[in-house]
Parts: sequence; structure tokens; C-alpha cells
Amino acid sequence: MLYGRGAERSAIDEVVDAARKGTSRVLVLRGEPGAGKSALLDHAAATAPMRVLRATGAEPEADLAFAALHQLLLPVTDLLDALPAPQRDAVRGALGLAAPPTEDGRFLVSAGVLSLLAEAAADGGLLCLIDDFQWFDRASADAVLFAARRLRNEGVAALIAVRDGAGAAVRDLPHMRVAGLDDQSASELLAERAATAPSVSARLIALTGGNPLALSEVAQILTADQLAGRAQLPEPLPVGARIGDLFGRQVAELPDPTRQVLLVAAAEGLGALGLVLDAAQRPGAAAVADAAGALEPAEAAGLIAVDGPSLRFRHPLIRSAVYAAAGSARRRAAHTALAAALEDTAGDPDRRAWHLAAASVGRDADVADQLAASAERARARGGYADAAAALARSAELTPEKSLQARRFTDAATAAWLGGLPGRAKTCLATARELTDDPRLLAELAQLHGRFELNSGDAAEAQRVFLEGATRAMDAAPGRALEMLGDAVEAASNVGDDAAIVAMARQAETLVGGDPFLRAVLSGMGAMLAGDVERGTPILRGVLSRADGSEQANELWWASAAAGLLGEMDTSTDAIIRAGRVARGSGMTGRLPGVLEFVARAERIKGRLALSTAITEEGLALAREAGYTNSVAAHLANLAAITAVQGREDDCERYARDALAIAIPHRLGLRASIASYALALLDLTLGRFTAAHARFESLATAGPGIGHPITARRSTPDRIEAAVACGELYTARSALESYERWAAHARAPQSQALLARSRALVSADDAEAVALYEKALRLHDGGSPFDEARTSLLYGERLRRIHRGGDARLPLRSALETFQRIGAGPWAQRALGELRAAGESVTRPESDALSTLTPQELRIARLVAEGMSNKEIAGRLFLSPRTVEYHLYKVYPKLSVSSRTELSRLVNTSP
Repeated sequence: MLYGRGAERSAIDEVVDAARKGTSRVLVLRGEPGAGKSALLDHAAATAPMRVLRATGAEPEADLAFAALHQLLLPVTDLLDALPAPQRDAVRGALGLAAPPTEDGRFLVSAGVLSLLAEAAADGGLLCLIDDFQWFDRASADAVLFAARRLRNEGVAALIAVRDGAGAAVRDLPHMRVAGLDDQSASELLAERAATAPSVSARLIALTGGNPLALSEVAQILTADQLAGRAQLPEPLPVGARIGDLFGRQVAELPDPTRQVLLVAAAEGLGALGLVLDAAQRPGAAAVADAAGALEPAEAAGLIAVDGPSLRFRHPLIRSAVYAAAGSARRRAAHTALAAALEDTAGDPDRRAWHLAAASVGRDADVADQLAASAERARARGGYADAAAALARSAELTPEKSLQARRFTDAATAAWLGGLPGRAKTCLATARELTDDPRLLAELAQLHGRFELNSGDAAEAQRVFLEGATRAMDAAPGRALEMLGDAVEAASNVGDDAAIVAMARQAETLVGGDPFLRAVLSGMGAMLAGDVERGTPILRGVLSRADGSEQANELWWASAAAGLLGEMDTSTDAIIRAGRVARGSGMTGRLPGVLEFVARAERIKGRLALSTAITEEGLALAREAGYTNSVAAHLANLAAITAVQGREDDCERYARDALAIAIPHRLGLRASIASYALALLDLTLGRFTAAHARFESLATAGPGIGHPITARRSTPDRIEAAVACGELYTARSALESYERWAAHARAPQSQALLARSRALVSADDAEAVALYEKALRLHDGGSPFDEARTSLLYGERLRRIHRGGDARLPLRSALETFQRIGAGPWAQRALGELRAAGESVTRPESDALSTLTPQELRIARLVAEGMSNKEIAGRLFLSPRTVEYHLYKVYPKLSVSSRTELSRLVNTSP
């Protein structure tokens, strides 16, 4: 029975009612032990007019991958066939219903959970009740939180109960504090338990803070005279943080056989009564002959409840008190007996391995092997954090030093992939101390460098990679070449071109390894050293090799090669392809990093809405994966997008947040993009002097703050700002530099920007007009934003030389494009120029696609590619029902009624 809790009930009812009407809601219930969180979940389960799924975290299963998820989803596994195939297979593998897929399935499992919840909610809504979330295994917790953060219109209500001090993972979700009962409700609870004098009741409520569990337990332990006020209350009263002591005293009063069986139950933790009774009767656990009968005193005391095949402690603190009261030898004996019982019944091998580990004193090769096998099963299902825990414990139990080092290395990798960078670095350091094997040391160096590159200092990553490569050149030349490639990637992030040249020369001396990677590094080094004649054909060979590649890593390097050749459209096309390959090949764990380049490429191509959608997805995935440096990249890209849109406050906020990560981590590329966004914002808003100053600073900034790639790519903007504020000498100097960089570029987009820049600085009007017209011919099919900017500048030049009639067509084209892609200030500038050219015009109507949200636009584009809802859901980590919901909104926005009409509209849109 619930006492009081009017506000809490109302909040829960709102969440459930919203789900019943089709809107998903999540609410975290946070409070101290005994505050009544579970009682509120029980109330929700009893009153909700919809299907209910429930899972309770269990401390013994906190290291067993997907144990809690299995508990939550088992009742709805019959709906798995409705999921996209990759999600279906990943969830089946995670739940142990089928062999896990071979690819990295972390995000696929999480997306599959979201889809499965949406399917389960289809018939009237779904209520998910999550209790003791602090004890969920990490793989289950990650999957549940991934889904919770993406629930929108599926009709799912989720209530998550978590203890105070253990809610860091859910701090971004809506939450409500479950405190003690109000005085009246607390008095009613006490009165129901025993006759209590008002003065005693008031004192007990004050001492317990109204904690329902504390009130109930104290009412049971106090005498009738004490409750009636006729006898003095004990001091100190066993309440609050000392409630566990109260349970401990209750347990201590039980007969020894009862305490022994309870210890086995506490060690087992899941309430499997048959297993507990079997283990309790074994010699290793003191051989309680009548284990079932021994439980009766505990039942009579209200400490446990036996219901059919289940044994349940009335409160988790009782289980903790039982376990804590036993000595270490008795606890080990209980775990030994449980492991033996699981072996005899062919029970869960993962649980058996952990029981054996808990029973072990010192090193044990057999137990270590069993834990390592358990870790491999967890890793295969995508439970990397739980695999890391098993591997680390396995390593501690491993007698052989070299194998111990190997297992700590594997634990570090799994911890990193599971979003636990602190544990990863600890395991890495331990492994380094245990080995002198040059091959393993090289692997450890590579892991260390990658940790730093993803979430630490890029310059430190460069140093670690280079040092590791140098040491590995004789023992492992193939890995040494890989690490030189990693070091070049790190140096590219920093913006250290001189280091790239030096490392490329080292790569050329290595024998063995990937010839494609060696060619990439050799070509990059030659180009950056100024040896264009040697570097150009090498990099063109790289582009030729990658032309039909289906490997995301090769396409990433091809994009870098094209960038050095000055071919921006080729570079962006390659990285967009890399993103598609990464999704299709199951490289979901690398997606945050891949998506930062894809989103940037889409922005450079002028597809701002699509870039926004990809960036928002990448940002969420990067935060969930713990890839801090990728977070900075996505924030910087958002800053650049909002700069084009003229959203000053948003741009400055995104840039500030990106720089706060990028500068301390010496991420020159990310920092330079954030700084570029601020300069572009000034240019967008017509603050040409400020824009010129920012672009000049960007061009001269050193490694770790600026970046040569951003400086080169922003040169056309720099030239435009310089010309606009009368700095013609600076503009011409920048143009000379840009001409040298673009000299060998074959891609039309690069030549278009070069022609436009030449037109800007030309004092000869006829020459400038011809250059603008050449640029517009070269722009055809390229970035609509860049083409519109060229049209705007062309129109402005024509108007200034009194050719207003000729200026109207390019200005009108610029206005329409700016309007369509959402570049508001640029559209306003084009509109003003068009009116100044003598055309009476109002702002044109928005293109139909511009009315779509970024997510809706992405879905519409995938529909146009011929994908089904299931395929789209698999591509975007959504549920098919979420895709269906978005399409339901897209059709009326675009005034279409079928996928065919939608595809035709998208494919014919500029």
C-alpha cells in the first residue's frame, strides 16, 4: 500500500498517460535506499493500462553482459522478426538466442532495443520499469539509455529507479527525487504497523526523515511500551544510514542453518530457489541437510519471501547484511558450492565462472581460462565493458606472466570500446609492467596512442605512435607502418605538417605492411615537402586504387589524398562514401569519428540540413562512446553550419564548447574549424573587418590551434573578406598562395573557387566578369552554397558596373539557393542586391524540402534511394516505427501521398 506520494503518483501518471496517447516519456526516480522507489514502480505496474516490461538490477549480475536486458526483453522476443535484420541479429546475439554477428554490434544492439520497444508499444503503449539501475550490467545499461534518449513518439513510458549517488549515467534524463514521506503519511504508515503515541511518532519521523523502510523496520524492532511512549527509545536509533545494522541484528538472531542458506542465497543473488537449495546442501557450503526447512525462520521474520521457484530478499540491504556478516571463508565456500551446482546442472557458464573467481584465493589458471572464455562471449555480443571486467579479473588470476599481460591488454581494448577510458588506461599500464615482448609492447603503444587520439591530447598521441613505431620496426614492421599511419593521423589533427613529412620518410624505409598505406604516406610526405612532381602521381594512384574500394579506412585516406591535391569535391565524395561503407559493413563502433568527416563533407557541399542531422547523430554517439575529441569535431561543425545560417548565439556557443575541448587537447583541426566558424559568422553578417582579422589569424595560427588544411580551404573566404574591407594587398597575397595549392587540382569545384577568387581581386571589370562566368560553369553540380555565393558576387559586380539588367538573373539564382538551403543572411543580402538592381521582388517561397527537419530530410533522401522503412531504420539506428512516424509527417509537408512521389520530388530537387 502506498501512503501519500501524491506528487510522485501524479508525475508517474503523466508519463504513463502520455505514452498511452503515443508520446514516449522517460522519468528517473532517484532516492536513498528504502525511500519507496520500488513501491512507486509497483503502483505504476498495477495501474498502467498497457503492457508492462520490468527488470531489476542484481549486484551479482553487474558484470554479466546483457543479463538485465535479457530480463527486460524476454517477454517480447517474439517481436524480433519485425526489426531490421542487422538490429534483429544483434539483439538475438546479445540475448543469447542466436550466435552473435561478427561485426561490432554496440550501437546495433542499442538501436535494436529501441526498435523492439517500439514494436512492443504498438498495441496500446508500453511501460518499462527499471529498478536498481545502479546494478545493471554496463552493456544493458548502455542499451537502455541509448533507447531512452531517442524515444519520441513510440508510445513508450520508462521509469528508471536508481539510488542516490549512483545516477551519473542518467543525469541528462528527466528525474524526480523520491524523498521521505510527509508527516501525515508517515504517521499513517506507523499507525498501520503498530499503536504509536503521537510524540513517539513525531520523533521517529524526524529521526528517519520519513523513510518508509526505516519507519517500518523500527516499528517492528521497538517494544509496545517504547512505541506507546511508556519506555525510553534506544540510543542510537538504528535508522537512516544504520538501517543495514538493524538488518544485521535481525539476521544474527536467526539459527545458524538459516543464516547459512541465506548466505548461499545472497551469494547467488538472483533468487533461483532450486539452485540455492542444491548448493546449500553441498559439503562446501556446510551441508544444510534440510535447506528448505531452514528458510522458514527467515520467512517468519519477514526477511525473505519464497514464491514458487523464486526466493526474494525483502530489501537489497538485507542481502547485503547477510553477505557482510559472513566471514570471507564462508563466502568463498558458498560461491564454490554455487559453481559446483551450476556445473552439475549445465547451468550458465558465465555465472559459474564468476562464482569460481569469487571463491578463488591466489592465482588459478583454470578459473582464469573460464573467465576469459566468458569475456569472449560477452565481447562477441557487444558487451565490451563487461568483457573488460571479466578479462581484468581473469588476468589477476592468471599464473603465467606473458598470458597475464595479454589478458590485461585485451581488457584495456574492451574497456575502451565499452566507454570506460579510465579502466582502459589502468589495464594498459598494468600490461606494460608485465611484458618485455616487443610485439606486445608495440600493440600496447598503438592502443595507448589511439586512446589519446580519441579522447586525449593529439600531440601526445603523435608522440606515442611515433615512439612505438620506432621500437617495432624490427620486430613487427607491419604494425610499425600502421603506427606511422596513426601518427600521421594524429599529426594531421594537430596540424604538424613537418612531422608528417618526417614520418612519411620513415614509412618509406619499412619492408612489409600494407602497400596502400605506404603509398598514401609517401605521397602525403612528398606533397607537404613541396615535391609536387613526385607526390602528385603517387596520390593519384591512391585515388585510383580507392575508386572502387569498399573499405572505409581506404576511403578515408583517399579523402586526405584528394585534399592535398586541392580537389575538395573529390575529397568530400570519398568521405561520404566512407560513411556509407562504415554503416553497411558493421563498423558501428567507429561511426562517431567517421560521421564527423561525413558531416563536414556534407556541409562543404552546401547540404546544411543533412550535415546538421549527421552531426547531431554523430555528437550523440560520440558522447555515449566517450570519444571526447569527436565531440569537439561535431560541435565545431555545428558552429560552422549555424554561422552560414546567421544564428549568432548558437554559433558562438558551439564554437566556444568545441574550443574548450580542442585547444587543451591540441586538436588543431577541430580548433581551426571552430575558429573558422566564427570568422564565417562575421562574413555572413557583413562584419567584413572583423571577418578579415579572424581569417588572418586563422592563416597564421600554429599547430594545435590552427591547421593548414582549414587555412587553405578557407582562403576563398579570406580573400572575399579582405576585398570587402579594402585590404587588396592581403587579398592578392592570399590568392597567390591559393593558386600554388590548387595548381594540380583537376576537380572542377577547386578550379571554380580559384576563378571566383581571381575575379574578386581583379581590377579589370571585363576580366572579372569572364572569371565569374567561368566559375559558374565549373560549379555546375557542385556545392549549391558555393555556386550561390559566386552568383551573388557576380551579380554585385555587374550591378556596380551599371549592368543591372544582367545582374538580376545571377542574383535571383543566388537568392533562391540561399533561401532553399536555409542561409538566411545570405538570402537577405541577395534580396537587397536584386532590389538595388531594379527588380521589385519579395523573398521567394521556400523550397518544399526546406520545410523538413534534418532527420526528416535524411529519411526522405533514403526513401528516394529506394530503401524500405526497415532498411532506413537499420541505417540510422532508429526503429521502423520511428521512420514510419517521420514519413507520416513528411508526406503532408511536401504534399505527396506515396513513396514514388516523394522519391520523384527529392531526386528532382536542386
